[in-house]
Amino acid sequence: MAWITDRIIVVPLDLSEFSLKALDAARQLVEDKAAIRVLHILPQLDTAEPSAFWRPVDDESRSLQTRAAMSAFLQEHGYEKMNITVRTGDPGTQIALFADDINAGLIVIPSHGRGMLTKMLLGSTTDRVVHLAHCPVLVLKEQRKKT
Repeated sequence: MAWITDRIIVVPLDLSEFSLKALDAARQLVEDKAAIRVLHILPQLDTAEPSAFWRPVDDESRSLQTRAAMSAFLQEHGYEKMNITVRTGDPGTQIALFADDINAGLIVIPSHGRGMLTKMLLGSTTDRVVHLAHCPVLVLKEQRKKT
């Protein structure tokens, strides 16, 4: 039984197994998989990057190549004909902006469960999405093994 029938669900995908679990969760929430939008965020190109000097690459060509790679990755894992969007920038900000742009009803995002020190030093994409999104956010936490 689908929980969401008339809204779009955004699933950020970083090519990890855990982000595929978020995609599985989203598929269980909707009747029509066309309501799912897979989103991948590319980092900004650093102008000091050696490859940028030898072979200039723009965001559009990076986006096209990434979309093709994402499509192949999803097909390899049993997900065919998914709606894939690629954006460039800060992941947390771009995920929230994309969801707002398409009037999404939900964002399903995994939390990798890093420790507090890592969050303080690097920040947390999931935390930023939760704080910036204008729609509900379903955070999937990785189950920790009991010791």
